[in-house]
Amino acid sequence: MYYAKKPLFSGQKINMKDVKKSEGEYIDLRGAKLAPFKNIQIERLERMAKIIRGLIFVTVENAQSGHPGGSSSKVEQFLALTLGGSLVFDPAEPKHPGRDRMIWSAGHCTPLLFGGQALYYEALRRTGRQFSEAVIGCVLPEQLLRFRRSDGLPGHAESTYPFCDYSTGPSGHGFSAALGIALSHHSSALSTKVWVMMGDAESEEGMTYEARNVAVASGIDNIIVSLDYNHFGIDGPIEEAMAAPYTNLWHGFGWNVIEVDGHNINELLYAYDMARKGFKNNRPTVVIAHTIKGKEYGKLSNTPASHGSPIVHDEYIKLMRKLGFSINGDSDRAADDLETILESLKEEDCEYIEKRFAVMSEKLEAEPELIERMKKNLKNRKFVDPCSIERPKALPPELVFNAGDNISLRHAAGAWFAWLMKQTAFFYAGAGDLSGSTGTKSAEQVYGIINAKNPFGRGVRYGIAEQNMAMMSMALTQDILPGDFKPVSVFGTYGVFTAMYGHAMHLALINNAINPRTAGFFIALATHDGPETGEDGPTHQGMYWMSLFSAYPGIKVLKPSDANETIETLFGALKNGEPVVLALPREKTPVLKRSTANPASAANDGAYILSAYKNSGGKKITIAVCGPKMIENVLNALPQITKQGIDVKVVAVTSPQLFSDLVKVNPKKAEKIISESDKKDIVTVHNGWKGFLDPIFLTHDSVERRIGVDKYLKSGSASEVIALAGLDMNSLAKKIIEAV
Repeated sequence: MYYAKKPLFSGQKINMKDVKKSEGEYIDLRGAKLAPFKNIQIERLERMAKIIRGLIFVTVENAQSGHPGGSSSKVEQFLALTLGGSLVFDPAEPKHPGRDRMIWSAGHCTPLLFGGQALYYEALRRTGRQFSEAVIGCVLPEQLLRFRRSDGLPGHAESTYPFCDYSTGPSGHGFSAALGIALSHHSSALSTKVWVMMGDAESEEGMTYEARNVAVASGIDNIIVSLDYNHFGIDGPIEEAMAAPYTNLWHGFGWNVIEVDGHNINELLYAYDMARKGFKNNRPTVVIAHTIKGKEYGKLSNTPASHGSPIVHDEYIKLMRKLGFSINGDSDRAADDLETILESLKEEDCEYIEKRFAVMSEKLEAEPELIERMKKNLKNRKFVDPCSIERPKALPPELVFNAGDNISLRHAAGAWFAWLMKQTAFFYAGAGDLSGSTGTKSAEQVYGIINAKNPFGRGVRYGIAEQNMAMMSMALTQDILPGDFKPVSVFGTYGVFTAMYGHAMHLALINNAINPRTAGFFIALATHDGPETGEDGPTHQGMYWMSLFSAYPGIKVLKPSDANETIETLFGALKNGEPVVLALPREKTPVLKRSTANPASAANDGAYILSAYKNSGGKKITIAVCGPKMIENVLNALPQITKQGIDVKVVAVTSPQLFSDLVKVNPKKAEKIISESDKKDIVTVHNGWKGFLDPIFLTHDSVERRIGVDKYLKSGSASEVIALAGLDMNSLAKKIIEAV
């Protein structure tokens, strides 16, 4: 179809003959004869563009660090979006729950993020607008002089600031994070939009391809990407890495595409207005803005060198004067340069900025109205914050397992996910094309998969796209919905593939640490843990993955010993509110027989005594064992070990990190489980990486008493591969005896 066949603008005059026609959801506005956008003073915004560029350049010059190239090329995009009326936002309440979200996938463009808001808040300050910069976390011009200093502004975007709703930096990750937030809002019946400031080079990142797929397949039409198409990465032209026509990378995935001159504010205003109104086709939109990298940045303009390199000082003076700022240019007087730039900000500019923000803030819906809309559309669901849900005193039958029964821990986890899905409207579940294997399928089926026909589902079909899955799933938990509801998610793949979660998880955990107010809780599934996935060979045997996540602050790796422990550790994690990686084996595992002294809830201490010393008079050793099959094999090996006159205490380990916490908060209890004297003669058994249990159990002279896997194994049945690893009952008995 041709867009000339139906009106695109309400209350705007546009001659569709001047719009280049093309089929599908595609419009090219470059060079179109567009009437000046209603109520926008283009010339005033163009002058403000010079001021913002001046603030960008003095910020980078003073710090001798930063990213001027992408910051400068996005200036008109920032102005058109933040003052044009398409962004719903109140600068006096920048974290209002009904605001549009703004994500800087190009997270390095902080000279623009901070320079832009320094201009706005300085203007509001001059108009007499009352606000507390400490309360709302805004940036004022004087703070630009402490850019990239430990007591000042950060080098990459952080979510505590206005116009910024996720902490970003690594290329492409912000786009996937934005998609997760957009999915949460869309599936909660909110009318909010999620705007993404993105660079062209970062779309080389593989996870952005994954995100483009999922966005269309899920029918998510509330995400709008403002794409800075300046043709350069850091090393050179992006065409050296992406040979296909650039618009194909979006239009070919089914996105609505609008192309504009990225330095033409009027075209940008029309594009953003069109994108906000949408095309009623359940598809997301990208505005491809053709720009000049490092625009106005002297000799580095239109070069990859402008990306992260300050220009030489003499050239800085020339370009600033060319912009119209008569700076003295003294190398140690950046404050004077800043003052000179701000002299260009006139009283009428300040009043205009205040009026434009009034237009945008008037569009904010009151929080009670937003909550009512969610309740109306999410019928018969419980509006309960997930992390406030407590363990029932009497567990439902589907969450209780009989001692001695062989039960898959994935089955137990799946039952818990399905149970939680019915307790709250804010739980999401998905997997990397492995929902039946990881245990998320039953939860996904409660409300169905999110798509155009089922927009309020809670299952997400991520496909084989682990990076994007992780980033989306974690980011959607790090946004606060109206009513102070914070979504929770579970996402899963095989343990051996969880390495692809790596940097996405790193970014999410940093965001949790930077902004505790929005810190999210999520469950990352790592199933088919250990060598038991034998038949597929070493490519699918998950034995070393936890080495990555054990090192990250802000997350715990949980390895429950049976089905009942799986239920208890999930309730414990939900109560603590700290993200977890949940490791589950493929094989069915016997449900342990328990005494009142050792209930399944003891797993939340990270370790507990499974079998105490017999006080037989023999040499005492402690075996710290982790992994359900390893516990079974160690218990079966005990008769062979005790025949040697050895008195054994078996400690089941579910999480070294949780036990480390116990040592800090309740050292007496921890000492009863594993004493300092126990550590002198301790043997550790793990169904994977030997070092997993190191942090709390080993002393400097006990390194050789670690039993685990330190080589790639062959294909075979589960029992064969466990034997190859030397973790079968007889091998364990021999190794333990030799170790002591």
